[in-house]
Amino acid sequence: MTSIRPVAIDILRAAALLPVSVARSGTALKGHDPHRLRRLLHAGTGILLGAVAFVLVGMELLVIARGALYGFVDQGPYDHSWGGPTRTGAWLAHFLLSLPVVAGGLGLLWFIAGLDDRLGARFVRGERTGAWALPVALLLSAGAVVFVIAWTHQL
Repeated sequence: MTSIRPVAIDILRAAALLPVSVARSGTALKGHDPHRLRRLLHAGTGILLGAVAFVLVGMELLVIARGALYGFVDQGPYDHSWGGPTRTGAWLAHFLLSLPVVAGGLGLLWFIAGLDDRLGARFVRGERTGAWALPVALLLSAGAVVFVIAWTHQL
């Protein structure tokens, strides 16, 4: 049986990927490393994936606030809320609907950490990791851009 600790560490690593990758790019630009371009490529993909993770962390916090903590953030009336017309029913409905969304977001953060590891193995260490990692990272980043644009247009 696997422990939850490595998964939790990967999720936290993904959440911190944006500032870590910016720092990676700064260190890659300094010095005279013969693999500077490889390190910059890894930092660049890490910045893209870190931005995706940043959006995901924000969405996770929003889902937790509007799901698990629904009764604290919405004071009613609950006549037209999911699970309404009572506060308990609305809170329970929002909480239960937030569980799979939070689990999916955490799973995606875990995937982002693994993808960054795979890209690091490819770019920094020169290992053969499969051709799918870079296109998936780029598609994930493009999807996050489309999501953020769509989200801001609905506001």
